[in-house]
Amino acid sequence: MAGRPATTGGFEASSPLEAAQEQLRVASDYLGLDSGVRALLAQPRREVTVSVPLRHDDGHVSVFVGHRVQHNLDRGPAKGGVRFSPHVNLDEVRALAMWMTWKCALLNIPYGGAKGGVAVDPRQLSVPELERVTRRYTSELVGVIGPERDIPAPDIGTDEQTMAWMVDTISVDRGYTVPGAVTGKPISIGGSPGRSIATSLGVVQVALAALEDRGITPGQASAAVQGFGKVGRGAAILLAEAGVRVVAVSDQYGAIHNAAGLDIDAVATHVDLTGSVVDFPESDAIEGAQLLELKVDLLAPCAVEGVLSGANAHQVSAKIIVEGANGPTTPEADKILQDRGITIVPDILANAGGVVVSYFEWVQGNQAYWWTESEVETRLSRHMIGAWELVRAEARRTGRTFRETATCIAVDRVAEAHRVRGLYP
Repeated sequence: MAGRPATTGGFEASSPLEAAQEQLRVASDYLGLDSGVRALLAQPRREVTVSVPLRHDDGHVSVFVGHRVQHNLDRGPAKGGVRFSPHVNLDEVRALAMWMTWKCALLNIPYGGAKGGVAVDPRQLSVPELERVTRRYTSELVGVIGPERDIPAPDIGTDEQTMAWMVDTISVDRGYTVPGAVTGKPISIGGSPGRSIATSLGVVQVALAALEDRGITPGQASAAVQGFGKVGRGAAILLAEAGVRVVAVSDQYGAIHNAAGLDIDAVATHVDLTGSVVDFPESDAIEGAQLLELKVDLLAPCAVEGVLSGANAHQVSAKIIVEGANGPTTPEADKILQDRGITIVPDILANAGGVVVSYFEWVQGNQAYWWTESEVETRLSRHMIGAWELVRAEARRTGRTFRETATCIAVDRVAEAHRVRGLYP
């Protein structure tokens, strides 16, 4: 797709960290947490910023900036993805690490939250250059990451090959193979069956439960999916397989629409051949922002933060929003959408499938005993639907939104872990 301009869709800028802090404030007020606990939960436990020098294939040297933020360790080692994107910055990583803490707590996974990234555009690097960036970034962090401390995983701009380079770098440093050092690895070196599709599968499991809760069967439902990458592509395919009519999808280059329903398998093949959903023959081109306002039963924003904002929330026409991305809805948009009666399944619940199966992979790696894909999917469904039912029941009991309820459950679990452990010294 060289030469095709990326589109932003005209969304207003929003700080993910401000959104995360506001969600924590609301939960802390509801739970009555004292000021000391609030301060502890609002601040990351550890932040590391490193220089990542790269010798390019032609011999010249560039220096990129990398970060790793460990938000909380009260419930276990930190867990979170590694993002390679030119937009990576410390505040974004802080927000994502905090959301990971709540996500792990809500799903009752024995982890704290972390996140990391390098401010680099991976599309501009060759494969050997990507390997050198990955290994240098990893080597700068070997003192603070590992199976007992902080377990990275793929995110935007990274994949299972990135994780293979990371686990090899950590293993070389230790002098022995450490399969539990990262998750999202290739199966050939200790990855888990079902990991690659886990986030998408979790999104769809919860989406179907939310549709059922509103009395909508899959065969009657329509959906729009923003993002056609790691999460959105799989979610669109799985929704179509469940009988949902997926009428629109998008990527960073544009969006396509077909009111009768897109052939998602054919769209995926088109993307493999061309690099984008744009120009798929059996569709009409629409603006990326327009996809978010289509009249559908289900909207799944599966791309980046802040795409649903105060600027467009009044135009959203979906009955249900299931957040496949982290932080796609700003606090201002959240209030507008809730006041309009739109059901929002929050990110810390909806997209938790990836960290759940990452936990499974970590357990399997530590035990050197691997499960079947069927076992993985059964266990994932148990976690996702169990969390959905807990949040739904508590929301109905209290009259609070799904986001407020999910965040309160998660924050309360982390605060209780801190209370039991105590403060050292």
